[in-house]
Order: sequence, then C-alpha cells, then structure tokens
Amino acid sequence: MNHKELEKVLKALANRRRIAILKCLKHLNKASVGVVASEIKLSFRATSRHLSVLFSADILEKEQSGLMVLYFISKDKNPIVSKLLSII
Repeated sequence: MNHKELEKVLKALANRRRIAILKCLKHLNKASVGVVASEIKLSFRATSRHLSVLFSADILEKEQSGLMVLYFISKDKNPIVSKLLSII
C-alpha cells in the first residue's frame, strides 16, 4: 500500500459516523443505505455520502439487487480495517 492509499483509508476511518457504519455492517453483513441510516440514526443522504467515502477507499463493496444497492465490508480487507473491526 502506498502513502496515498494509506492516507485515503485513514481519512475514511477518521469519522465516528463511518465507524458506526462499519460496526453496523459487521453485524448485518449486507445492508441497504436505508437500513444503515435507520440503524445509525442518520439521514439517508448523509449515510449515502459516508458509504460513498468508505466505498471509494476500498473498505466497502456494493452489489446491485434490482433497484436496491447493498453494501458490505470488503473481503480483501486492509490490515488497518481488519484491526478496527476486531475492536469495534
């Protein structure tokens, strides 16, 4: 992992809402934006933005199921993400 990728991951993880999203997805495995928003008590729009940040940092993956997009934690986890998931 180069410095730029590391910076992107660390910036994505440096937010309490995004950590809450990871904690939620750790327990639910896969969830839509609406379900995550409801679980962490945040607006749909804000949750969607946070999910986009995590996705662009390769922390999350997504799959299209009809009109719904389901997010889940990437199977190829970065060691930093793996460590965070082990403590939340």
